[in-house]
Amino acid sequence: MASQDWFDKDFYKVLGVDKTASDAELKKTYRKLARQFHPDSNPGDAAAENRFKEISEAYSVLSDKEQRQEYDQVRAMGSGARFTAGGPGQGGGFEDVFGGMFNQGGGGQRVRFGQGGAGGAGGFEDILGGMFGGGGGFGQSSGGYRGFGGPTKGRDVSATTTLDFTTAIAGDTVKLSQGNGRPVNVRIPAGVADGQKIRLRGRGEPSPDGGEAGDLVVTVTVRKHPVFERDGQNLRLDVPVTFVEAALGATIEVPTLGGSTVKLKVAPGTPSGRVLRVKGRGVTTKNGTGDLLATVQVAVPSHLSDKQREAVEALAETLPDENPREDLLAKARS
Repeated sequence: MASQDWFDKDFYKVLGVDKTASDAELKKTYRKLARQFHPDSNPGDAAAENRFKEISEAYSVLSDKEQRQEYDQVRAMGSGARFTAGGPGQGGGFEDVFGGMFNQGGGGQRVRFGQGGAGGAGGFEDILGGMFGGGGGFGQSSGGYRGFGGPTKGRDVSATTTLDFTTAIAGDTVKLSQGNGRPVNVRIPAGVADGQKIRLRGRGEPSPDGGEAGDLVVTVTVRKHPVFERDGQNLRLDVPVTFVEAALGATIEVPTLGGSTVKLKVAPGTPSGRVLRVKGRGVTTKNGTGDLLATVQVAVPSHLSDKQREAVEALAETLPDENPREDLLAKARS
């Protein structure tokens, strides 16, 4: 807004308050008017939108202590002065009013208020800007009018929910209780991770002055699963196999998260720690679907009968005499 406009705009009249209105009265009145004329409450109503802009403009000036003081000073000057061109020897002109402010009489050197070209100085706004601590424009900043940002957004509300592992992978709709006691349904997307935050726009606290509502931010905690562990988009699990299955090879059944099983081929001589992959049986998210990774763990019998012990000893005698830790020791010494 150009500073000259302050002479012509009665912000107190726009808000319908007295010039002595307190900050609390200004705020209460603005909130009421903002809710009444907000564009969201009057879609397609140009008159209401213009009225809302006038209200916001008036409140942005009057709610700021410094701007309100500047505005009152400018309005006071304008109410008793007639800004005429003023010929030679004539008083009461635009220049005479401001000449007196700078201790210059009507017959002395005059201060001229030109429009100024692009990038030029010496214009009306430059003078007022210097008087009231502004820059090149009166009451303006690089982003618009100081303090003018329209209604404020409501505060965000935080909430937490705990899901079991399967529900987090599959996705679900859960019901949460807000601080005001009202329940709210929250859609949990498939593949949500432990500690992930879900933001629901406009589900937080309402704006105090008719603006946009805040958001509801839900932090998700996922319980651990007794079998499966998440690794990005993959699912991992340990699969025990017998010594015979690992040594001779076998086809085994492995569980999936959905409850069904898949068959995996264990090659002869498979060691502990080898990972077997099942494509497409991991976590499905918007970025794709992962795999099921089964880590083989060779199960060693903890108790052997005498007959079984004899059989194992007989097997050991037939096996090559080798130390499986030889490479490990050599690498440690190097």
